Amino acid sequence: MSALICGSMAYDTIMVFHDQFKNHILPDQLHILNVAFLVPDMRREYGGCAGNIAYTLKLLGDEPAIMATVGEDFAPYAQRLTRLGIRQDHIRAIPDSFTAQAFITTDMDDNQITAFHPGAMGQSHLNHVSDAQGVTLGIVAPDGREGMLQHAREFQAAGIPFIFDPGQGLPMFGGEELSTFIAQADYVTVNDYEAQLLQERTGLNLEAIAKQVKALIVTLGAQGATIYAQGQQIGIPAVQATAVLDPTGCGDAFRAGLLYGLGHGLDWAMTGRLASLMGAIKIAERGGQNHQFAPGEIADRFREAFGLSLAL
Repeated sequence: MSALICGSMAYDTIMVFHDQFKNHILPDQLHILNVAFLVPDMRREYGGCAGNIAYTLKLLGDEPAIMATVGEDFAPYAQRLTRLGIRQDHIRAIPDSFTAQAFITTDMDDNQITAFHPGAMGQSHLNHVSDAQGVTLGIVAPDGREGMLQHAREFQAAGIPFIFDPGQGLPMFGGEELSTFIAQADYVTVNDYEAQLLQERTGLNLEAIAKQVKALIVTLGAQGATIYAQGQQIGIPAVQATAVLDPTGCGDAFRAGLLYGLGHGLDWAMTGRLASLMGAIKIAERGGQNHQFAPGEIADRFREAFGLSLAL
């Protein structure tokens, strides 16, 4: 299986606020909001949706290809991808620009406030799906607006099945554009908040969206996920994490599990459970790309979590 992952590459500066945002934000004063959070813990991580998805998919034993645009500061990230053995032939450097940068503050309830500089990501439309050869599966993850629109059109035109994963990019699109994405895609995946926004903007409920695609996957955090496929709703249980340290990148790890399951012909019950396990493994480590496992370990973890056998 050769998966083409269209999405962002970014540096994440992650800060931890040792309290709850709600204790410091006055609801009746939001119109004059001016707050500062003391963040004793700070670190810089490699991130971006495409980078995170590819990292976990590589751990599972696949050979993902990333399609993204980056800035002149990308060299440390490129060296990391080389060490990991992740392909870079469809990563385009944009002169006089920064790689996308996310500045994330997380509180003790795992709520997040994020500031995001798109940088070179805004030029993602310079890449074309047709530039990649041998692609059998794709994903349109959060990226530059024009790039997301273009790559969805190109996947459909090439007859390559793909997942539409709007993520934090969803607010960039109106109802008509989102309806077009749904019509073009084979699969749609959103979290519970994004599912509500998607319904509001398109005027379609989840059942109506699911009828237009092979599967609609809605993640529900600690409650697991629901997969709408073949006229059924398949409940996917959450996996008990060994620790809950950092939610950053959990959704991307989940999507890597989806791509693996789709690429290897697993049914939805097994695919959803593998994705759920990936999210639980990720949340036990800080950053989007610091969790580690060998493929052989996953079969044991899967059996422990679900009482089922999984061959990778």
